Amino acid sequence: MITDYLKAGFPTILLQTQEPHRADELMRKIPEWQICRWDCVSGVHGMAMSSFTLNEIQNPVEAVQWLSTVKDTVLIAHGLQHFLDDPVVCQSILNGILRWKSVGNCLVMVSPLPTLPIQLQPFFHLIEMKLPDEEALMRLQAEIGETTNIRTNRKASRLTTGLTEFQAETAFSLSLVKKGYFSSKVITEAKSQMIKKSGLLELYPPADMQNVGGLKKLKSCIQNRAQAYAPDSSLPKPKGILLVGIPGTGKSLSARAVASMLDFPLLRLDIGQLKNSLVGESERRIREATKIIDAFGNCVLFLDELEKMFGGVKGNGSSDGGTTSGMFSHFLTWMNDQTGLHGGSREGPGKTP
Repeated sequence: MITDYLKAGFPTILLQTQEPHRADELMRKIPEWQICRWDCVSGVHGMAMSSFTLNEIQNPVEAVQWLSTVKDTVLIAHGLQHFLDDPVVCQSILNGILRWKSVGNCLVMVSPLPTLPIQLQPFFHLIEMKLPDEEALMRLQAEIGETTNIRTNRKASRLTTGLTEFQAETAFSLSLVKKGYFSSKVITEAKSQMIKKSGLLELYPPADMQNVGGLKKLKSCIQNRAQAYAPDSSLPKPKGILLVGIPGTGKSLSARAVASMLDFPLLRLDIGQLKNSLVGESERRIREATKIIDAFGNCVLFLDELEKMFGGVKGNGSSDGGTTSGMFSHFLTWMNDQTGLHGGSREGPGKTP
């Protein structure tokens, strides 16, 4: 993943990930370079073939300067982003860049967010470390089940996509403790922690389609289109469903029943809850919300009273500084980029998006 950039002589890399331990394991396997790790508690210590410890180098400036004293070395810096508000730390990095490039060194800063001071942005190359794919999760599941002779479950593995390796491992283990096998239901419950901890979405209870009166064409449509979500299906997946009507006609109940018919979790997105008084924070929160939806995997996204969520978009944005327009623009772009959105959306009385 990073080897090509090291061979090309990149002196600074920002590795964006929420899995610092997995990043260490992947970096440890890189040949031809001395791989070292630093944090403000443990100091500098060698990984892979080189094994040494410099516990006294806890100061970030000293760690950056130490990198200039060696050759062909990669220093994985954990938590360095917390010190970048200090101009001394930033200047130490700027001073070392040309030296590192000339001797084959690289500073790899591991951070969950791509935040850099403006003076460092031109020198860092951003690499986003992807979450484990389905095959990697299957191997992890097989390793956990091997010791207890539990058979793997492809559906359970597919449900854990979007989780970190640590989260997937704990979900698999919890499933074995509670059920004695890899249960899709337990893994879905564990995955719902993503929603609860984010505070950006709600995990909503589905409803039985039998409780929805009438709407035979809608029920027939869902039953037919549900085949597109089968693992081996090549049918095009619907982008969404728009339900329009006066209040009390069962639009919300129908949207919840769609999740029950597809056997998918139901997520509710409230744009109003995403808005924040800080400049740019509302746009960041909706980007984060859509990112969580993508990571969650197969689900139904429930948008209630859509016309109120994006009310005022047609205006000039003078009432909120263009915040709603910016959020709406990102949402439309995200919807357009979906090759097969996992579910349906619902609109309020008498309007279209």
